[in-house]
Amino acid sequence: MPITAQQLLQILPNAGRNAGVFVPVLNTAMNRHGIVSVARAAAFIAQVGHESGQLRWVREIWGPTAQQAGYEGRADLGNTVKGDGSKYRGRGLIQVTGRANYAACGDALGLDLINKPELLELPQHAAMSAAWFWATRGLNTLSDQGEFVKITRRINGGTNGLVDRQALYEKALKVLA
Repeated sequence: MPITAQQLLQILPNAGRNAGVFVPVLNTAMNRHGIVSVARAAAFIAQVGHESGQLRWVREIWGPTAQQAGYEGRADLGNTVKGDGSKYRGRGLIQVTGRANYAACGDALGLDLINKPELLELPQHAAMSAAWFWATRGLNTLSDQGEFVKITRRINGGTNGLVDRQALYEKALKVLA
Protein backbone atom coordinates (compact mmCIF):
# COMPACT_ATOMS: atom_id res chain seq x y z
CA MET A 1 0.00 0.00 0.00
CA PRO A 2 1.93 3.01 -1.20
CA ILE A 3 1.64 6.19 0.83
CA THR A 4 1.28 9.65 -0.66
CA ALA A 5 3.14 12.83 0.21
CA GLN A 6 -0.15 14.27 1.47
CA GLN A 7 -0.64 11.32 3.86
CA LEU A 8 2.95 11.56 5.03
CA LEU A 9 2.52 15.27 5.77
CA GLN A 10 -0.70 14.58 7.68
CA ILE A 11 1.22 12.16 9.91
CA LEU A 12 4.51 14.10 10.03
CA PRO A 13 3.59 17.78 9.53
CA ASN A 14 7.10 18.97 10.45
CA ALA A 15 8.58 17.01 7.52
CA GLY A 16 7.71 19.89 5.18
CA ARG A 17 9.41 19.57 1.80
CA ASN A 18 11.21 16.41 2.93
CA ALA A 19 7.92 14.51 2.66
CA GLY A 20 8.09 14.79 -1.14
CA VAL A 21 11.74 13.72 -1.14
CA PHE A 22 11.12 10.67 1.04
CA VAL A 23 7.77 9.36 -0.28
CA PRO A 24 9.15 7.50 -3.31
CA VAL A 25 12.11 5.99 -1.46
CA LEU A 26 9.96 5.05 1.55
CA ASN A 27 7.45 3.32 -0.74
CA THR A 28 10.24 1.38 -2.46
CA ALA A 29 11.84 0.38 0.85
CA MET A 30 8.54 -0.54 2.51
CA ASN A 31 7.45 -2.65 -0.46
CA ARG A 32 10.80 -4.47 -0.60
CA HIS A 33 10.65 -5.36 3.10
CA GLY A 34 7.00 -6.34 3.39
CA ILE A 35 5.78 -3.24 5.21
CA VAL A 36 2.61 -3.37 3.17
CA SER A 37 -0.41 -3.38 5.53
CA VAL A 38 -1.94 -0.42 7.38
CA ALA A 39 -0.73 -1.82 10.72
CA ARG A 40 2.83 -2.27 9.50
CA ALA A 41 3.02 1.04 7.61
CA ALA A 42 1.53 3.03 10.50
CA ALA A 43 3.99 1.57 13.02
CA PHE A 44 6.93 2.02 10.63
CA ILE A 45 6.10 5.64 9.73
CA ALA A 46 5.55 6.49 13.42
CA GLN A 47 8.89 5.02 14.48
CA VAL A 48 10.79 6.49 11.54
CA GLY A 49 9.06 9.81 12.16
CA HIS A 50 10.19 9.91 15.76
CA GLU A 51 13.73 8.66 15.12
CA SER A 52 14.32 11.20 12.34
CA GLY A 53 12.60 14.21 13.89
CA GLN A 54 9.85 13.88 11.27
CA LEU A 55 12.25 13.25 8.37
CA ARG A 56 14.48 16.21 9.26
CA TRP A 57 17.54 14.32 10.52
CA VAL A 58 19.33 11.38 8.92
CA ARG A 59 22.43 11.74 11.12
CA GLU A 60 22.49 11.72 14.89
CA ILE A 61 23.27 15.16 16.27
CA TRP A 62 26.61 14.73 17.99
CA GLY A 63 27.58 16.39 21.27
CA PRO A 64 29.02 14.05 22.24
CA THR A 65 26.50 13.54 25.00
CA ALA A 66 27.38 11.12 27.80
CA GLN A 67 25.33 8.45 26.02
CA GLN A 68 27.09 9.09 22.71
CA ALA A 69 30.52 9.05 24.36
CA GLY A 70 29.50 5.61 25.61
CA TYR A 71 29.38 4.31 22.02
CA GLU A 72 33.18 4.41 21.97
CA GLY A 73 34.66 0.97 22.60
CA ARG A 74 31.29 -0.78 22.87
CA ALA A 75 31.94 -4.33 21.73
CA ASP A 76 28.20 -5.07 21.36
CA LEU A 77 28.11 -2.38 18.65
CA GLY A 78 31.34 -3.62 17.09
CA ASN A 79 33.06 -0.32 17.92
CA THR A 80 36.57 -1.69 18.35
CA VAL A 81 38.68 1.02 16.67
CA LYS A 82 39.29 4.39 18.33
CA GLY A 83 36.85 6.88 16.82
CA ASP A 84 34.22 4.26 15.86
CA GLY A 85 31.69 5.78 18.25
CA SER A 86 31.50 9.05 16.35
CA LYS A 87 32.18 7.57 12.90
CA TYR A 88 29.35 5.04 13.22
CA ARG A 89 26.88 7.30 15.05
CA GLY A 90 23.20 6.85 14.29
CA ARG A 91 22.37 7.41 10.62
CA GLY A 92 19.41 6.71 8.39
CA LEU A 93 15.75 7.05 9.30
CA ILE A 94 16.04 4.51 12.13
CA GLN A 95 19.52 5.62 13.18
CA VAL A 96 21.65 2.54 12.46
CA THR A 97 24.42 2.75 15.08
CA GLY A 98 27.80 1.01 15.51
CA ARG A 99 30.40 -0.56 13.23
CA ALA A 100 28.78 -4.02 13.39
CA ASN A 101 25.36 -2.70 12.37
CA TYR A 102 26.91 -0.61 9.59
CA ALA A 103 28.70 -3.72 8.30
CA ALA A 104 25.53 -5.84 8.37
CA CYS A 105 23.44 -3.10 6.79
CA GLY A 106 26.08 -2.45 4.14
CA ASP A 107 26.20 -6.16 3.26
CA ALA A 108 22.41 -6.26 2.96
CA LEU A 109 22.18 -3.11 0.85
CA GLY A 110 25.32 -3.69 -1.22
CA LEU A 111 27.03 -0.57 0.13
CA ASP A 112 30.48 0.02 1.62
CA LEU A 113 29.22 1.64 4.81
CA ILE A 114 32.42 0.89 6.73
CA ASN A 115 34.42 3.22 4.50
CA LYS A 116 31.53 5.52 3.55
CA PRO A 117 29.14 5.65 6.54
CA GLU A 118 27.69 8.92 5.24
CA LEU A 119 25.92 6.99 2.44
CA LEU A 120 23.17 6.33 5.02
CA GLU A 121 22.41 10.06 4.92
CA LEU A 122 21.17 9.86 1.31
CA PRO A 123 17.36 9.56 1.20
CA GLN A 124 17.23 6.24 -0.67
CA HIS A 125 19.72 4.58 1.70
CA ALA A 126 18.26 6.26 4.80
CA ALA A 127 14.86 4.76 3.92
CA MET A 128 16.16 1.36 2.81
CA SER A 129 18.36 0.97 5.91
CA ALA A 130 15.33 1.69 8.10
CA ALA A 131 13.19 -0.90 6.29
CA TRP A 132 16.07 -3.42 6.42
CA PHE A 133 16.46 -2.85 10.17
CA TRP A 134 12.68 -3.20 10.60
CA ALA A 135 12.48 -6.48 8.70
CA THR A 136 15.57 -8.07 10.23
CA ARG A 137 14.36 -7.32 13.78
CA GLY A 138 10.99 -9.02 13.24
CA LEU A 139 9.06 -5.78 13.47
CA ASN A 140 6.49 -6.70 10.81
CA THR A 141 5.32 -9.54 13.05
CA LEU A 142 5.18 -7.27 16.10
CA SER A 143 3.20 -4.72 14.03
CA ASP A 144 0.72 -7.41 13.04
CA GLN A 145 0.32 -8.23 16.74
CA GLY A 146 -0.10 -4.56 17.73
CA GLU A 147 2.99 -4.72 19.97
CA PHE A 148 4.01 -1.09 19.57
CA VAL A 149 5.93 -0.82 22.85
CA LYS A 150 7.96 -3.93 21.97
CA ILE A 151 8.75 -2.37 18.58
CA THR A 152 9.96 0.77 20.37
CA ARG A 153 12.21 -1.30 22.65
CA ARG A 154 13.77 -3.13 19.68
CA ILE A 155 14.52 0.15 17.93
CA ASN A 156 15.49 2.29 20.90
CA GLY A 157 16.68 -0.22 23.50
CA GLY A 158 14.12 1.32 25.84
CA THR A 159 11.05 3.51 25.64
CA ASN A 160 12.58 6.95 24.98
CA GLY A 161 10.06 9.15 23.21
CA LEU A 162 7.22 6.65 23.66
CA VAL A 163 4.53 9.33 24.04
CA ASP A 164 5.55 10.98 20.75
CA ARG A 165 5.92 7.62 18.99
CA GLN A 166 2.44 6.53 20.12
CA ALA A 167 0.86 9.83 19.09
CA LEU A 168 2.39 9.47 15.61
CA TYR A 169 1.19 5.84 15.47
CA GLU A 170 -2.41 6.78 16.35
CA LYS A 171 -2.35 9.54 13.73
CA ALA A 172 -0.86 7.18 11.11
CA LEU A 173 -3.50 4.52 11.78
CA LYS A 174 -6.24 7.10 11.12
CA VAL A 175 -4.61 8.62 8.05
CA LEU A 176 -3.74 5.29 6.40
CA ALA A 177 -7.02 3.48 7.23
